[in-house]
Amino acid sequence: MKRILTHIALIFTAVLSICLNCYANISLQNLKCEMLENPLGIGTIHPRLSWQILSDARNTNQAAYQILVASSPAMLAANHGDLWDSHKVNSDQSIMVNYAGKPLQSRMACYWKVKVWTNTGESKWSEPAKWTEGLLNAADWKARWVGYDNGFPWDSVSKFSRLSARYYRKQFDVKPGIKKATVYIVGLGHYELYVNGKIIGDQVLAEPPTDYTQSVKYSTFDVTENIKQGTNAIATVLGNGRFFTMRPKYKPKKIKEFGFPKMLLQLEVEYANGAKQLIISDGSWKFTADGPIRTNNEYDGEEYDATKEFIGWSNAGFDDSKWLNAGLVESPGGKLVAQMNEPIKVMSVVKPVGITQLKPGTWIMDMGQNMAGWLQMRVKGNRGDRVTLRYAETVQPNGELYVANLRDAKVTDVYTLKGGETETWHPVFVYHGFRYVEISGYPAKPELSDFEGQVVYDAMTTIGHFETSNQLVNQIYQNAYWGILSNYKGMPVDCPQRNERMPWLGDRAVGSLGESFVFANGNLYAKWLDDIAESQKPDGAIPDVAPAYWNYYSDNMTWPGTYILVADMLYRQFADKAPIEKHYASMKKWMDYMRVKYMKDYLVTKDKYGDWCVPPESPELIHSKDPARNTDGQLIATAYYYHLAGLMEKFARLLHKPADVQAFASLQLNVGKAFNQEYLDKKNFKYDNNTVTANLLPLYFGITPSVNRQAVFKNIVDKVQNEANGHISTGVIGTQWLMRGLTEYGRPDMAYQIASNSDYPSWGYMAKHGATTIWELWNGDTANPAMNSRNHIMLLGDLIAWFYQNLAGIKTVNAGFKEIVMNPSVIKNLDSVNASYQTPYGMVKSNWTSNKSNFVWHIIIPPNSKAQVYLPTNTNGNIIEGGQKVSFVKTIKFLKMENGKAVFEIGSGSYDFEVKS
Repeated sequence: MKRILTHIALIFTAVLSICLNCYANISLQNLKCEMLENPLGIGTIHPRLSWQILSDARNTNQAAYQILVASSPAMLAANHGDLWDSHKVNSDQSIMVNYAGKPLQSRMACYWKVKVWTNTGESKWSEPAKWTEGLLNAADWKARWVGYDNGFPWDSVSKFSRLSARYYRKQFDVKPGIKKATVYIVGLGHYELYVNGKIIGDQVLAEPPTDYTQSVKYSTFDVTENIKQGTNAIATVLGNGRFFTMRPKYKPKKIKEFGFPKMLLQLEVEYANGAKQLIISDGSWKFTADGPIRTNNEYDGEEYDATKEFIGWSNAGFDDSKWLNAGLVESPGGKLVAQMNEPIKVMSVVKPVGITQLKPGTWIMDMGQNMAGWLQMRVKGNRGDRVTLRYAETVQPNGELYVANLRDAKVTDVYTLKGGETETWHPVFVYHGFRYVEISGYPAKPELSDFEGQVVYDAMTTIGHFETSNQLVNQIYQNAYWGILSNYKGMPVDCPQRNERMPWLGDRAVGSLGESFVFANGNLYAKWLDDIAESQKPDGAIPDVAPAYWNYYSDNMTWPGTYILVADMLYRQFADKAPIEKHYASMKKWMDYMRVKYMKDYLVTKDKYGDWCVPPESPELIHSKDPARNTDGQLIATAYYYHLAGLMEKFARLLHKPADVQAFASLQLNVGKAFNQEYLDKKNFKYDNNTVTANLLPLYFGITPSVNRQAVFKNIVDKVQNEANGHISTGVIGTQWLMRGLTEYGRPDMAYQIASNSDYPSWGYMAKHGATTIWELWNGDTANPAMNSRNHIMLLGDLIAWFYQNLAGIKTVNAGFKEIVMNPSVIKNLDSVNASYQTPYGMVKSNWTSNKSNFVWHIIIPPNSKAQVYLPTNTNGNIIEGGQKVSFVKTIKFLKMENGKAVFEIGSGSYDFEVKS
């Protein structure tokens, strides 16, 4: 009897388990509109909606969804989608679902929620989310551009511009019954916005930089809670940013100028009775430039005189009778476009780690981390005391700042005290790249507790985590992390410290892919593609720097080719097809331009930079002079044309352009034939002068005939092993494909050796020599240091992508990680890798450890995704998952044996694999 009862209990438990699995706990999270959380003032009437599914059951896949979009929270709460009720849609699509409801108009507020049906259960309605439409038509703007197209006596419009901030204010009355108040603002180059004395928003260095003659970004703020019945005041401060350039009247053929700061502002007040009130920027505003911000220059710093503060200037009742009337000025020329990328914010704080006295009255403070942002200071002293803060990345042997590598950037902030109380200050319209700060004029001995470094970059989520058992590799990853975030400033820039800070295209060609595993950078790079498109000349030429603040149209394949590579990255990583649709014609125009102007017998004859920054043969050299180390520019250009033509063929397929598919396929075929005929040594199976880059590009891009690939790869291996002694020998171009190329052809151990080296040239060498970011030069400590930025990311190449895609083994099959390949490279001298990545569908995790006796791998796959997993064994008989043999786990399907690995298909959920030796 007891045995029967036990048997019945086991059956009941099994049935209960099955039932629970059939009705899993399904919920929804991370509702996004255009990859943004509850955005205000978006610029599209066809927004794309996304959500993530949470489930406690394996193999959960969405079968259907229903979206409700309502014009009010009450409507939504009543489950009435008066704007859109999708009804139940049988689809597994949970990201980038196009709104398909009633036509949307300017200013509309849209409240939405979603529910899903899955194969393991049905969700409840999600928590509500929201978006609002911006001003979609030019006629919506009633505001006038205001500004002042001159300097003041205390300003200087010269090579080293010194232009004070401009302060604007407007007083107005509001009646009872306020329902809603919204501000739409453009402040060029930067602005701060105040309503009734309170700063609006937590963004800094607003707005993002563009070519202002082509487009300007406006932002939208809900200020309903800030407006009161009676008399109100709205106020702004305008800084220079990139609009009033840092070096005006210096090199007019090189440096683009836009003019003096200007503003467009529209405050719309809506009343409960339906009435509306409009407060706009016009000649009725008052302004002054004789305020506390005496100068603000991104290269040179900010000077603030607290004795010139206007107490209560942004409140109602302030006496502005001595201020000037605002002047009406011309538009900068660019189209008004809603800002759809994340704003820049103070994202974290760094506490200083040490301070030493250099000489009486002068101190050197060490932040312990190279960073981009500014120093916030607390100080107490007498009225008129001046504290000077000067920034640098390194110090000289005598303890002084080293500033030669900053070129003519003065990077100096000055604060003049008002006196009598403790004062707290940081600059607002500039940022610095620094680790060390020289402090002079401080009224007493500065204490570390009086200072903090505020880290400033675009407010995008950190979505990746990566660590290994090798602490040097972990430090390299952290250095890369800090370098990447330091160089996000509304556009990707090359460096944050010297008189450059330019959005060089070549730095981000493949780097953007690695970055996308670390940060949710989809909107930033979509915005940057717009910048590139706006910089394209009518004949099709694309510059090396975009926005084209510097007039560099060199007609390379490599730097402008980033336009196409980034569009592909956005599609693969975020399933964002819109940039391809938007920019396809411009990308095709550039490809045609380069073909017509520079292609001869299917070889591209134009290049400028070559394989930039190859590790030189002597430690004092910046660029190698050895022909054996350098790769022919025509080879590079032609290989890139081949690769980019393949991507254009892919884009044409996505966009259903069969004629273009055929044209690009034919063109690519002919370029490949010409390339091999010109450069392939069929006797020795090497390309041109046999550099790693010369061999790697055709091999990785698929130009090399299949029968010759292993022989060409052997030349690469021999070069790395014998001539480079296991070290990197490629420049910026070759390094973009090196780590994955070595791995995909069977030598992940060689890639790992390059990644983990600690002697020159290597990323580890930088870390061992005190780097907390990535240098501009491999030999940045021995070559002319005046050339070397200590916070660059161009030398990273595909290292970060390799960390995630190969060491951790996380790779999308096609677009957005709907289908995932989990195939880690298990390295003999690496004991473990622990990585996670927030895909559009949710968290993917790969945490493996390996030793002589077993391989243990913890995996998480998000709901509505599936994966192929590659386990390092040539048999499935020694694989355990969750404590039982994998063949007994019904949720896991064996697919094949491939290259010594057992391949299985798994659905969503958490898995624990063990392979016993």
